[in-house]
Amino acid sequence: MDYYQKHIEEVFQLLNTGPEGLSEKEVQSRLEVYGKNLLEKRKRKSPFQLFIGQFKDFLIFILILSALISGLMGELIDTITIMIILLVNAFIGFIQEYRAEKSMEALSKMASPYAVVIRENKIKKIPAEELVPGDIVLLEAGDIVPADLRLLEAYQLKIDESPLTGESVPVLKQTEPILEKSIPISERKNMAFKGTLVTNGRGKGVVVATGMNTELGKIAKMVQEEETKTPLQKRLADFGKKLGLATIFICVVIFVFGILRGEEPLVMLLTAVALAVAAVPEALPAVVTITLALGARKMVNLNALVRNLPAVETLGSVTFICTDKTGTLTQNKMTVREIFSFEKNPEFLFLCMALNNDVKATEENKLTGDPTEIALYEHAKNNGFDKTELQKRFPRVFEIPFDPKRKAMTTVHKKDNGYLVLTKGALETILERSDFILMEGKVISITEDIKREILNRALEFAKRGMRLLACSYKETNDILEAEALESNLIFLGFCGMIDPPREEVKESIALCKSAGIKVVMITGDHPVTAYAIAKELEIVEKDEPIEEVLITGKELEELSLEEFEERVEKIKVYARTSPEQKLKIVKALQDKGQFVAMTGDGVNDAPALKKADIGVAMGSGTEVAKEASDLILLDDNFATIAKSVKEGRKIYDNIRKFVKYTMTSNSGEIWTVGLAPFLGLPLPLLPVHILWINLITDGLPGIALSGEQAEKDVMQRPPRHPKESIFAHGLGIHIIWVGLLMGAVSLFTQALALKYNMHWQTMVFSVLCLSQLGHVLAIRSEKESLFKMGLFSNKVLLFSVIFSIFLQLAIIYCPVFNKLFHTQPLTLKELAITFCLSSIVFIAVEIEKFIKRHYNQLKFLPFLTKSAT
Repeated sequence: MDYYQKHIEEVFQLLNTGPEGLSEKEVQSRLEVYGKNLLEKRKRKSPFQLFIGQFKDFLIFILILSALISGLMGELIDTITIMIILLVNAFIGFIQEYRAEKSMEALSKMASPYAVVIRENKIKKIPAEELVPGDIVLLEAGDIVPADLRLLEAYQLKIDESPLTGESVPVLKQTEPILEKSIPISERKNMAFKGTLVTNGRGKGVVVATGMNTELGKIAKMVQEEETKTPLQKRLADFGKKLGLATIFICVVIFVFGILRGEEPLVMLLTAVALAVAAVPEALPAVVTITLALGARKMVNLNALVRNLPAVETLGSVTFICTDKTGTLTQNKMTVREIFSFEKNPEFLFLCMALNNDVKATEENKLTGDPTEIALYEHAKNNGFDKTELQKRFPRVFEIPFDPKRKAMTTVHKKDNGYLVLTKGALETILERSDFILMEGKVISITEDIKREILNRALEFAKRGMRLLACSYKETNDILEAEALESNLIFLGFCGMIDPPREEVKESIALCKSAGIKVVMITGDHPVTAYAIAKELEIVEKDEPIEEVLITGKELEELSLEEFEERVEKIKVYARTSPEQKLKIVKALQDKGQFVAMTGDGVNDAPALKKADIGVAMGSGTEVAKEASDLILLDDNFATIAKSVKEGRKIYDNIRKFVKYTMTSNSGEIWTVGLAPFLGLPLPLLPVHILWINLITDGLPGIALSGEQAEKDVMQRPPRHPKESIFAHGLGIHIIWVGLLMGAVSLFTQALALKYNMHWQTMVFSVLCLSQLGHVLAIRSEKESLFKMGLFSNKVLLFSVIFSIFLQLAIIYCPVFNKLFHTQPLTLKELAITFCLSSIVFIAVEIEKFIKRHYNQLKFLPFLTKSAT
């Protein structure tokens, strides 16, 4: 029901109530129908349900199966390791799902605990949860509005609706019906909404909606929507399914061929299980978690608090950033940007700005009052007109408060020989009441030409997104009637005010553009204001007309989803939007295959923050926004997003490096064991060897890759395509050819050692292990040579490789390990051959990177450059 369109009498009739309020009997009856005035909480899953839900991934299923079989076969260490990793992942998943409940709790905190009502013609203070539609509620400054109200009385009533609408200035309320249909919340000036704050005046309203039926309740419903998976989660899920199926197939094939060759069934079963564990990168979840955790810790130093670990890398995939204007791009503080006057030294204009306001300073020198008046006060003071000092010379003796009909405020001040009358208000009102103008120190009659010049200048200000407020004065010997005080005024000029952009935002938007990310502004503000800010920040280019890049909430509502999706990727500014429309915008972009980040600080941003691929809340924003977000900017600085994007891209690059490393290693193991029977060679490795190699290569060296620095071009390349495979850009080809090379080198080592009666199994075991350690050093960068980067640029990785080499030597030469791992000490000649053959993979990968760096010069070698593309 659009109560804002109805006359008060109609509202009373529709709600079956009146000025005297409801009876207690009627209240009880309505409580049964409408329920309590509370925000409902979504039913929480039990801890057991949350825990079980973490094991639905196909990759996890393979690992559990492998762990169980390994346990039955006596490999308890491997079983315990896998189960610990699974438990850590389950705990992380539990924390993520618990966040939705927190959002609801934060919304509930916004609700007013008590309300003052009229029931049975008596004023009563009741718990706000007992309000029902038809109740008459009294409001005064400092109150949180307890339900959605249609206002019956409004005396200088101003309500701060910024958390709900994004408007930075408190709204002056009225009681007259608004006949226009389908207007946004910010323009329903005869309504008061649950959870907003009364900043000035007093009023009375009738409850029209309670609980989940309020505008705040509608947002609560949207916040409860299921969370969107991050790109990393999607890619790993896809990766896990494919890998799991391939693993099962390979294990079955190797087991069958082994049996056909006459191998022992128990040995082949152990080998198949070992290969399954080797093929599935069980360290991947742990490495991903550690990489993301290290990134999250670093991002705190960048003033970005991560609430959802996988979301750290999501910023690296983002193609659109949808940002709220108020408090995010701007300072959320009205400021006088420019003044217009025909005076070179507009003293009277500054005098009016200083005295004609109700701003007061607290003991801590904090200014209180209307944000517009605070802006006037501060601008006057900055120009040498201090209200405190001026009030001593010109004490206020009378005033006519501002009201929406007159659109003006007048104060009368005593001076030596009479009274000084100061009036400020809307430009058209002040011009209409001014017969004179102060021009170059003289008071002259105002002409039509002068008025045209004033209006032309005002239009220029408006086009630049400024709100206008005009000032006038006159001197009189008596305190006249109100109407007389506001006539025959002397026009002084006007000031243009704006909520200014943050200084560092423009640079960060430019950086986002260079990274291929489009920035879109979504706000509840006036279209002209929004367009001006967007142009100043270069979200909109100078030559882009407003009709092509801006759309209002009303226009958006009239578009069908199909029509909107045709335009959504071209629109850069949304003005006068509602929370539901912000959510619609995010959904439309996602439907077009875009990855969307949403920034904001208000309750109105929460649903879109929740739905977006990553929600970014401001540190000073509402708790609702924070709880619905994945990332909180502790310094409220949009520039921090650009730094977070860089960090996110670096993290994803490092995860890709680990996948490249571990899957190439696993590929080498599979080729070695899988091809040996076809070449007439005995099984080159025992299950214990495969498990040891997996432990060494997926252990410290793999984790150390997470500490790699960002690639040089990390912020000059476009965002990853949302559907891009984790194996894109040659990673899959690399895994295959380098894995084949590892297998070939290992099998060549086996054949060579068998021919010359050397310790062939220990040599194969060591060549495969050392080849993988050489490989991890080579893949530290996609293109840069290790020698240019420097061995010591990642000391943790270097020391982990050295430590792993010492462990492998211990396996070879320590008698206790010889027995456990079925190895034999190698001669110096055998060890030299082992190290030489192990270096082949490192040299080959360095050649691959050389080709990538010099791709343009080597186009005549397509067979070499295929993997580089």
